[in-house]
Amino acid sequence: MELDDTRLLLEQLHMLAAEPTDVTYEEVDADGVPAIIAKPLDAAADRLIVYAHGGGMALNSASSHRKLAAHLAKAAGMHAAVVDYRLAPENPFPAQIEDLVTVHRWLRRQGIAPEHTATAGDSAGGNLAITSVLKLRDLGEPLPAAIVAFSPWIDMQSLGDTFVSNADSDALMSREVSERMAGLYLGEVPRTEPLANPLYADLSGLPPVFVTAGEAEVLLDGAVRFVERARAAGVDTTFECAPGQEHAHELMAGKSKEADASLAHAGRWMRSLFVLHGNAGKTARVVGQ
Repeated sequence: MELDDTRLLLEQLHMLAAEPTDVTYEEVDADGVPAIIAKPLDAAADRLIVYAHGGGMALNSASSHRKLAAHLAKAAGMHAAVVDYRLAPENPFPAQIEDLVTVHRWLRRQGIAPEHTATAGDSAGGNLAITSVLKLRDLGEPLPAAIVAFSPWIDMQSLGDTFVSNADSDALMSREVSERMAGLYLGEVPRTEPLANPLYADLSGLPPVFVTAGEAEVLLDGAVRFVERARAAGVDTTFECAPGQEHAHELMAGKSKEADASLAHAGRWMRSLFVLHGNAGKTARVVGQ
């Protein structure tokens, strides 16, 4: 299938999720990077998740993932900015990371403290949730307080054992897809480039990380290897493996008890880090207003 056709097809991924209740949306221009801010009622308006959508760096958009991000925002009691970052191959590595960094800088200018922000994402977005923070660290800039990665796509070499053992149980992802997307994203850049493949990065200094992966997905091995390396680097890391679930099962938020459970666990984890309870932050200023 041609890339344009694949993009049209996968833009419908939003239909997998239920429309979350009690959430409003606002489109913003974050210094040239479009984003959709999901604002759950009674959420803390001075706490914000920078959310990177999945799609192999070449597919999907903020619109296709706004419902997933909104469900996470509700669970965490925060707002979420879903970033419409530039896509490969028209805009290859590191354009996507640069766009996430731009959004973090924009938020600081809006008065949102770095320690009141988190990064999150699914699949390729899980990669960006990690690598954008690595880039901020390398630039000597303030870091967000947390990272959440759902089914992160980080093994750019597609070497993990579960690419084989889970090949028949994962309908959304495969070694072939991973290799094709890595080619579109990286071109001639080595698949071991640390800012593209965090398995080769120095992970020291990262904020606490929450990672989920499905027991039946091909990216499971890469997620486990990342968690092991993060812990070895002294990073506070929480890992959950969802029994029987395929790649990015959180996309079925509101329609799947397993997806809702993963989002609820991630939300509680963030609430504990940000010390959020109930309708904290109701009177705080709202980004974009």
